[in-house]
Parts: sequence; structure tokens; C-alpha cells
Amino acid sequence: MDPRLAEEYLAPVDTARVWAEVDLDALAHNLTIIRSRAGAGVGIMLVVKADAYGHGAVAIAHHAVRCGVASLGVGTSCEALELRSAGLRVPILILGTVVDEEVPRVLRHGVEIGLHSFDRLHQLEREARRLGLQARVHINVDTGMGRLGVLPERALDLLQEVRRSEHVHLAGVMTHISSLAGNASPETTLQAKQFADVITTAQEAGIHCGRIHLANSTGLFSGLCPLYDTVRPGIAALGVLPETIPGGEDLHPVLSLRSQVVFLKDIPAGTPVGYGSTWRAPRQTRIATLPLGYNDGVPWNLSNRGTVLLAGQHAPIVGCVSMDYTTVDVGAIEGLCVGAVATLIGKQGAAQITVAEVARAAGTIPYEITCSVGKRVPRICVGGESPTLPSQVPTPACPPALVTPTARAVTAMERPSEPAPSKGARAHP
Repeated sequence: MDPRLAEEYLAPVDTARVWAEVDLDALAHNLTIIRSRAGAGVGIMLVVKADAYGHGAVAIAHHAVRCGVASLGVGTSCEALELRSAGLRVPILILGTVVDEEVPRVLRHGVEIGLHSFDRLHQLEREARRLGLQARVHINVDTGMGRLGVLPERALDLLQEVRRSEHVHLAGVMTHISSLAGNASPETTLQAKQFADVITTAQEAGIHCGRIHLANSTGLFSGLCPLYDTVRPGIAALGVLPETIPGGEDLHPVLSLRSQVVFLKDIPAGTPVGYGSTWRAPRQTRIATLPLGYNDGVPWNLSNRGTVLLAGQHAPIVGCVSMDYTTVDVGAIEGLCVGAVATLIGKQGAAQITVAEVARAAGTIPYEITCSVGKRVPRICVGGESPTLPSQVPTPACPPALVTPTARAVTAMERPSEPAPSKGARAHP
């Protein structure tokens, strides 16, 4: 991490209301697992969109780069520019789209752009020429997601037009796997085949495709092949995978969500609690009020069904979760006092509540849970003093004939060398 940011992001926990702990040692461990699965010669583009899935993109990105991550992927131009403003100088790719007004700033900051259409190519060519820069693009081939990207049958035409452009450089080619089951889905097999056909056709036409990438977290952990020369893990680096994908047990969760008891109240049987009086005490009990709600990452759907860890024990959430407060029945926990730490995600003693468990109780997916941790929840980084950089062990998962060859074996997270500027345009430093 940049020493100038260390004081802010590695500060001790000094908030009295609610905080999210971000375990940088867990992040380094997960990147080691990802590196091992990717195999030799495969670069890591860590996806940190949506504020690194709610974990805090700046801190996560800085530590990941410190651990050797080669490049970063984001969803929007604002996310890319935030990372640039925070001092990150590795390649950053906007995986989504940009709007016209964003293009000049994105180009001036040397951010790479996902290219989805001929119209956008023409605009980038004009703007890069005006600025005296060279735009770097990754062509997105729509093999089945159906949102952004050029269809496979038009991909070669777009690739050839980029090659003819004077101020647009082809930095990569990518596609987006749609199935949450990864390689276990027949749809994924079809998408991978369509993408491989595009790459083969381009290479036969003499087009250097730059970095080639299709595998996201689920693809990487479900054995998708080939991996080409770059993979795009996101939430797996943060210790979360869909429960149907193997390998999640090897990952360490990065985020814990904590608060503290701010009020204790003894109530008689029949007393209603929360909006709508959806819960009434079945007996005399004690209610603990926690100063966080659905703006802070506690799903409303946990009303009357979720649990919280207090004194190392599970205590049920009762009444409706509100925007600012959550109420918990602690009548079975002796000796609890105001100021006791409450854990909504993470470990407390021998007990644990995982993101997957919260998502299951709320009827949603783990991604939504971590992304819903609001801006008023400070992210407090712990660990990270000594990032590990183990060597990569090649894996025989993919038949060698299917993997795009690389010029030499490199460490998986080694930063890729930048191609020399071409066609008379100066590259942004």
C-alpha cells in the first residue's frame, strides 16, 4: 500500500457505531490460491468494480498491486479515475461502457476501455487524435451475455478496423461468461467455443490480440479452459464464491461487519418491536438495539429471520430491520452490556456468520450483501504488513494445445510489458 494512504486505511478501529474490517492478509492468501489455479504465465486482472464489491476499492487495489497483481478491472470511468487519483498506475480497464462526455478524461489518465461497437471506435479515434494520445481498447465479444459487446460474426471486422486505426491500439480481447455455474454449464462451453473461434480467426488474419481473457471467478474455480494469458477474478479474491462452485473452502473471507450494542431494554411478553409490529415478545425478554440497518449492509429481508453474534453466541434479529437500527433478542445471553461488540458478518470466538449464510437467509446472492454495505460504514484495514509473493506452480488442468502460448513463463501476477506506441501516436505515460 502507498505509505501516504497507510495512516488512513490502516488506522485503528476508532468508530463507535459500525465498521467493516478488511483483512488484507486474507486478500493476500486468496490471491495466492488464485495464482496457483491460474497456472504459469497467466496474468491476474483483479476486478474491483462496485468499490471492490463493497470492500473498499482503493485499499484493496493498493494491497493487491503490492502483492503483484498485474492490472485492475472496473465497471465505470468514475471507478477508474478514483483509482488513478489514489495513485494507482497499473493498467486499469473499464469492463463496462463509457459515455461520450467521459472519454477525454479517461484517455488523459491512460485508462483502457472496453470496446463494444464501431461507433465507439470512431469516437475514440477522433478524440485520441485531438488529444495527441493513443487510446488502448479491449474488444468485448458478446458470446452470450447479451448486454454489451460485438457479436462474434462482426468481431473480425471490428478487429481489423482497430488495426487500421492510427490512434487506437488493441490492448486485448475479452468476453463475459454468463452462467453462475461456470464451466459446469453447457452455455459456458458454447461461449468458450465461440470466443476461441474469434481468437483463432483473428490470429490467422495476422492480428495480435494483446491480452486475451474470459475467465472470471466462477470460470477459474470451475476448471474453465483455456485460460489464455489473463484471468479476471473479482469476488473470489475477497473470499466469496457461489456455494455450487468448488474451491471456496480454500478461500478466506476478507470482510467482517461489526457494530455494538447502544441500548438494552427489558420488555414484558406481548411487547411489539419495530416498524409494523411484525414481532411481539413471546415472553419477558431483553432487546439489544444495534445502530446499523439496511443502509449499512443488513438486508431488510433478515427481519425476524437473521442472526447476530453477541458474546460468541447467535442471537435472533427480531422486528423489522430499519434504515438505521437493528433489534436483537438477547434474553438468552447473560451478562451482556451496552458497548458489547456485535458481529453481523465474520467470526466471534468459535462462532461465524458467512456472507453466503446471510445471503441465503435474505434470499439473495453474496455479491449483493457485500455491495450493500453503505458509504457511512468506514472500512478499517487490518493486517497487510508483509504481503506474500509465492512462486506460481504450473497446473496441468488445461491441455497445452488449447492454451495460447506465451513467449516465456512468467509469474502469474507479473505486470505485462507494455507494447511500444505505434502508428505515430504518443502513448500516455
